[in-house]
Amino acid sequence: QEQLVESGGGLVQAGGSLRLSCAASGRPWYAMGWFRQAPGKEREFVGNINMIDGTTYYADSVKGRCTISRDTAKKTIFLLMNGLKPEDTAVYYCAAGPSAKYFSGGVDAWGQGTLVTVSS
Repeated sequence: QEQLVESGGGLVQAGGSLRLSCAASGRPWYAMGWFRQAPGKEREFVGNINMIDGTTYYADSVKGRCTISRDTAKKTIFLLMNGLKPEDTAVYYCAAGPSAKYFSGGVDAWGQGTLVTVSS
C-alpha cells in the first residue's frame, strides 16, 4: 500500500528553522512535495521536487526561505524552512504525483499532515 508519512513538525519561534521529512512506501514517485493549510484557509502549494533529477519548484510565498531535498534511495524528501514567520503556521502535507512542475499533473497521494506552529 502506498503511503506518505511526515515527521518533524512542532513549535518554533519566529525567525527559527524547522525541517520536515516525508517517507514514501510502495512504488517510487516521479514528484514529491509539500502543501500547507492554515486555519480557515485553503490548502496551498509550498514546493516540490522532481525525484529523478532534483529540480525544485517553490511558491513565491516561501521562495528563498525553503529548500526541498531528496534521498532517492530512501524515497524520502525533506523541507527545510528558515526565517519562519507566524503566517507559516499550518498543517503541512506531503504529496506525491506524476508531474513535478507545481504538480501540474495532479496529486495522487497525500500524507496525514504535520502541524507547524510559529510563535511570535
